Amino acid sequence: MKRDAMARLLKWKANKNRKPLILNGARQVGKTWLLEEFGRINYKNVAYVLLSDNHRMERLFESTNDAKALITGLEAEVGFSIHPEDTLIVLDEIQEVPKALSSLKYFCEQASEYHIAVAGSLLGLALHKEVSFPVGKVDSVNLYPMTFSEFTRAVKSDHFAEILAGDNPETTSSFHSSFIELLRQYLFLGGMPEVVQSFTNDGDYHKARSIQKQILLDYERDYSKHAPVNVVPRIRMVWNSMPSQLARENKKFLYGVIKKGARAKDFELAIQWLVDAGLILRIQRVNKVAAPLKHYEDPSAFKLFTLDVGLLGALSNLDPRLVLEEDKVLTEFKGAYTEQYVAQQLVASSLSLFYFSSDDAKVELDFVIEVDGVPIPIEVKSATNLHSKSLTHFVNKYRIGKAIKFSMRERKQSGAIINEPLYRAEYVEHLAGGDQSEYV
Repeated sequence: MKRDAMARLLKWKANKNRKPLILNGARQVGKTWLLEEFGRINYKNVAYVLLSDNHRMERLFESTNDAKALITGLEAEVGFSIHPEDTLIVLDEIQEVPKALSSLKYFCEQASEYHIAVAGSLLGLALHKEVSFPVGKVDSVNLYPMTFSEFTRAVKSDHFAEILAGDNPETTSSFHSSFIELLRQYLFLGGMPEVVQSFTNDGDYHKARSIQKQILLDYERDYSKHAPVNVVPRIRMVWNSMPSQLARENKKFLYGVIKKGARAKDFELAIQWLVDAGLILRIQRVNKVAAPLKHYEDPSAFKLFTLDVGLLGALSNLDPRLVLEEDKVLTEFKGAYTEQYVAQQLVASSLSLFYFSSDDAKVELDFVIEVDGVPIPIEVKSATNLHSKSLTHFVNKYRIGKAIKFSMRERKQSGAIINEPLYRAEYVEHLAGGDQSEYV
């Protein structure tokens, strides 16, 4: 299984000014596997230390701020000498030992020659606000569920992934039906690595759904373990309301969908917990499509998406036949799964997402991104119908130079609007004329 984040880890390794690395991500997106695989391929040794329920390491990190003393303790734990030039130190579940997180500052200042990478739950890291976070002393890489191209690589082949990423419309179109088939699979399976690996091994959709259900159960146990007791029921209510929220025509988050008469102040903390855990994506409305988009945020209006389209399907008890055999999932749920899918791909591409709706609600843009200082409107269509009144009206009225529409249709350009197949969503920055490179 290949992950695009591996390239960013290689950049980190090659950087002479590297700092200790934090690999950020929700639980079960593959952080531990990626760091171990990175170490296995690129280092002679991997000094892997799991901090969960490790009282020896807890006492070690609480006992000293001296980086060299900490290295000596880690050598005792792994049973071999740690050499800066050929050993990757991996500290897993770092949120379980808050002092280990603080110690990254001392590794940066006192022992920068060592290669240190850590992984931990986003929720766990967010909990320890009382701990001195090593601001400016660490590098970071974000890891998300597998993108559609990573999924294609895993379940089909590297060759298909290369065609998907290529700039030759004719070649891509030749395999359009194959990519649509893979997209339908992705809408059911999503990008959680364990789910994808299971399906790659045996092609069993029911087993994949069982794994998704277990992941959902693990998430519930996770926030039930960490969140204040009085907040847990509200977290659960927000999380369970996600399918209903996304199945609405206007996907602006409404507290009343959670519970009749619910108010923002009752659920703000619960929503923030889920955002901090990486389990939901919060997309703010902008009241004007102009750069910089951040200046035009409307704090009172937002959309919420889950971290993974496959988990959304499991949360909804979506029958796999609706995805794999029919178009109903694309049309009956107000485009919920396709819009969720696109949001997931764009966030994994390190883009900041917004959406726009006019005050009279007559014009709504599903997403707006900013590329090289230029706002790019995006509309998502869940089938082959390319008619787009809102986007066309908006482009004409405000003389927008470029807009993107995703659908099940093949690539086509119509004036300022680029019609692009949904399976190419993660390449939107390239389509908009930007650069997809990312530096840690």
